[in-house]
Amino acid sequence: MAGQGLERRQVLEILSLAAAASGFSGFHRWRFLCQHNEQAGIAALRPASYVPQFFTATEYATLECLTAIIIPSDGSPGAREAGVAEFIDFMVAHEPAVQYDFRTGLTWLDAHAQRLHGKAFRELEAEQQSSVLKPLAYSAQQRPGEEDGRTFFQLARRYTVMGFYTSRVGLEELNYPGLKFYSASPECPHHDDPEHLHLKSHG
Repeated sequence: MAGQGLERRQVLEILSLAAAASGFSGFHRWRFLCQHNEQAGIAALRPASYVPQFFTATEYATLECLTAIIIPSDGSPGAREAGVAEFIDFMVAHEPAVQYDFRTGLTWLDAHAQRLHGKAFRELEAEQQSSVLKPLAYSAQQRPGEEDGRTFFQLARRYTVMGFYTSRVGLEELNYPGLKFYSASPECPHHDDPEHLHLKSHG
């Protein structure tokens, strides 16, 4: 729905977060970070299921639904498979400056869905959820009185994209070299010049 084109600056910001945020043991779906150390029992530190640190169970269910719409599973893993809601919960729990905006935003979304369709957002049919979000996501479809919703949607979309591209799924899409593991150092390709004299000629 949102369009996931990334600028170089955004990619660098996301990759800088990967080493810190994705190392948190609570991200049970990001087990790949310990896959080379499982013999040491590090992977066992990750829980079988995720327990939200900041959001209530209801808020977290709505957040999972929202992120799955922003980056859907259209023939390839999306936000749900990547554990994006876990990432956002972790980040918001440790970033007080956005806690109010996320909590009130999720409350607004449910209340707005109730006004339009008589149900909480996560309980709506897919077409109804789309009809709620499109005016928030696309400027051409904006409606008066939904300014708070548009602001929240932009925030949620930014964190969703950030979380997705910090997961294994997203990092593979970026061809992140940190995912590659070498059991031995790569062999030098200069067999005919082991002393690398040809490099000096370019100095």
